[in-house]
Amino acid sequence: MPAEFDDVVARVRERVVPDEAERERLDSVVATLRDRTEAALAELPVDANAVEVVLVGSTARDTWLAGDRDVDLFVRFPTDLSREELVEFGLDVGHAVLPDGHEEYAEHPYVTGAVEGFDVDLVPCFAVGNATAIRSAVDRTPFHTAYLAERIDADLAGEVRVCKQFLAGIGVYGSDLRTRGFSGYLTELLVLEYDGFRGFVAAAADWHPPVELDPEDHGERETASPSRNDEVGSTDLAFENPLVVVDPTDPGRNVAAVCSAEAVARLQHYARELLADPREALFDPAAREPDPLDPAAVRERFEARGTTPVAVRFAAPDVVDDQLYPQLARSRDGVVDELERRGFDVLRSAAFADESAVLLVELAVARLPAVERHEGPPVDVRDHAEGFDEAYADDPAVYGPFLDGDRYVVERDREFETAAEFLRSDALLGVALGAHVESRLRSEYEVLVGDDVADLAAEFGRELARYLDPHP
Repeated sequence: MPAEFDDVVARVRERVVPDEAERERLDSVVATLRDRTEAALAELPVDANAVEVVLVGSTARDTWLAGDRDVDLFVRFPTDLSREELVEFGLDVGHAVLPDGHEEYAEHPYVTGAVEGFDVDLVPCFAVGNATAIRSAVDRTPFHTAYLAERIDADLAGEVRVCKQFLAGIGVYGSDLRTRGFSGYLTELLVLEYDGFRGFVAAAADWHPPVELDPEDHGERETASPSRNDEVGSTDLAFENPLVVVDPTDPGRNVAAVCSAEAVARLQHYARELLADPREALFDPAAREPDPLDPAAVRERFEARGTTPVAVRFAAPDVVDDQLYPQLARSRDGVVDELERRGFDVLRSAAFADESAVLLVELAVARLPAVERHEGPPVDVRDHAEGFDEAYADDPAVYGPFLDGDRYVVERDREFETAAEFLRSDALLGVALGAHVESRLRSEYEVLVGDDVADLAAEFGRELARYLDPHP
């Protein structure tokens, strides 16, 4: 087994390490970007000699994967600038360097664009003395690069690349709020911690979350602050994640805070699978992608399950993914919680987004009785019991009040007998929804029930295939 594992890793490593031509293209683009950035800085009312242009991320640490085209260039401005000046000057430089670029937003805006086929982020930050003195969340990124550059040699960089490809292959590589998985920095810290890819997957296969790692032995902390920016505030966040990796440059931060419990569990599942049956397919994201289902197949699958699918479809909010997917998750949870509260038995749910967005809920119960049971207080709780009895005694729309044991009960008309009735009503807007999702629903949406859910296959055939044939 060790030889088989090593053979698979060697083959993967060979194809994920960039060749010399690719390295030369990257170096050329970075040199061009530096020249443009320095020229743009010379036009600003700041001392250009006091500003540092730093390549960060995987390209700086030589842990980028062959075929990747991402360049992260940080411009470190003096700390005597105000936050407003940092943003203003950073955007001026960004637009000068990337004239066809556009603005995106992290903790503050920055410019992103393309140069010679490479996707470039040009991010302004403060040149703070250390990562514990940050004024903006991005200020610590150059310290991450410096920390790992001293510790990751060429051999370990190859191990990191293999690990990144494995995490991508099993669908948990990325710290975006859609994936909620492992960032590049976190991956590098884990490979460093376990002295290679094999050590990492062997350890992960045996993890018992919560797992806590402290690479620099900073000591135990009960809380962590998300930012030291005064505008964010000083509210502490507990280290209560399934995976805690204390940032070696900043003990107040859990590098793995974004990792969901599901991402950690998926890693564990496939780590065990890789160790038991090493194969290259586990490193290939395309191998996880099912063929999309057509409408007929969707209808057939749901009919075989004997459930009732219902879906709310609306125009996808025009926001970045890191805003959209948390709002979809919140909205799905809000709808599911309310359906459960009203007595509908939710088997499973999902949320999809492309041009449109969908909240899909699969029900074990298609229709509920016209009446519902409403329990009152025990008779011996006199004040509440008498109030309940008086409230319903003369109501012709209820059965009761009557006694069930020592407690008053009434049976009253159910507001919604089907989930579709609820979803089509204004009551839907009363559940916990993401702000942009709620805005879209107030404008327009449609409810699909049963066979009509198959209409989603035209846009979401692959997502429905994943839903109807789920894997870890």
